[in-house]
Amino acid sequence: MMRLEGVITLFPDLDQTELVSWVERHWVQPDTSATGEEQVWIFTEIDVARVRLIYDLRRDLDIAEEMVPLMLSLLDQVYDLRCTLKSMSRAIAAQPPELQAAIRAAMTERED
Repeated sequence: MMRLEGVITLFPDLDQTELVSWVERHWVQPDTSATGEEQVWIFTEIDVARVRLIYDLRRDLDIAEEMVPLMLSLLDQVYDLRCTLKSMSRAIAAQPPELQAAIRAAMTERED
């Protein structure tokens, strides 16, 4: 876990204003911690990965700022789908072999 200042040091041309903007837009949602009257953002490993994703979208892929929410939404949906498919795969693997074979057969017979 790290604070905002630590996250900024990981990215060569990312300044605090831009990262704060991403948090305010809810593109990244770090945990908050209050120390006295000051509120501090605490970035977990997943938050830093999200910052890296946004950074890559903006810098490497030159995705326009107004398109970032759409890209993040689509990528989040892909991630959720992958999690669902992994869960389904584990559930199928736990079934008896004849049921697994029936599921495989049904999947290859499906109509598009």
